[in-house]
Amino acid sequence: MTEPSAATTFAGNPLDRASEKRKDAAWIADRLADAQAQILPLWKTRPFIIEQGGTSTLGLLRNGLIDNLVARAPAPVFLGLDNGAPVFAVDLSNGPDPARGGVLDGIGRFNELRGASMILDPKDAAIAAQAKSIVDWHARHRFCAQCGTPTEVQAGGWSRRCPNPDCKAEHFPRTDPVVIMLAAAGDRCLLGRQPQFPPGFFSALAGFVEPGETIEEAVRREIKEEAGISIGRVAYHATQPWPFPSSLMIGCFAEATSTDITIDEEELEEARWVDRATCADALAGRNSDLFMPPAIAIAHHLVKAWVEGAFD
Repeated sequence: MTEPSAATTFAGNPLDRASEKRKDAAWIADRLADAQAQILPLWKTRPFIIEQGGTSTLGLLRNGLIDNLVARAPAPVFLGLDNGAPVFAVDLSNGPDPARGGVLDGIGRFNELRGASMILDPKDAAIAAQAKSIVDWHARHRFCAQCGTPTEVQAGGWSRRCPNPDCKAEHFPRTDPVVIMLAAAGDRCLLGRQPQFPPGFFSALAGFVEPGETIEEAVRREIKEEAGISIGRVAYHATQPWPFPSSLMIGCFAEATSTDITIDEEELEEARWVDRATCADALAGRNSDLFMPPAIAIAHHLVKAWVEGAFD
């Protein structure tokens, strides 16, 4: 049986991350010089997409093709091995878009990842998500959080070290845990909408896990805060890497022990109980008054699984 997480977008990264090799600077340098190495350029956190013959593929470029751009960019990040061939990501944001009048012009374009995920092979979308998250982390963590000194890239791009001899702090990429949960009461589930959502669009509730909090506690707190609903049993369903910028969506079902809704107007514009048949129609596009998240979002998979009886 396929685990539910495997069905989510950005899951299924095929690369061998070879994390045990990252601290070996000589090994990383050799991989970067390898003729079989592939480079994924990103510009403003957008991965490069190659467009040929009406098809779109992840823009993994052979080593040497963009050496001049790489030389002027921050150190490439080692993503892993693809059947032994090293794969790196490089951030080209310090210059103009090289796909517009540059060396990559006419080959492809830099595409926002939400849109790219819908046209890429799922495994390529997962690689692009990994690359986007780590490149974005470097862009936002150039200075030591303890003393403010500019930090240096270490471990093939998987840490940054403060060179200040009085500090020497080491910083690692962080993934923010987010609970996203579908509360259910009998044959109905709780859906909410934020003010920025398109008309008629509803989704599962979500929120960041706070320090010193379990997943179950976060689920109960968030639903109570946002919709005034009390929760008993909480069941884990699946997770999804969410590279916007770098979260792990933790999908759960929650058993409602109350049904009177009181929304937090700073978080939600509306919340409502929706029956199973209505959700099924909305997922299938048969309801013109209720719209659900697309399959790119774990909320879609939560509602679908509940409709199919996953939390009965």
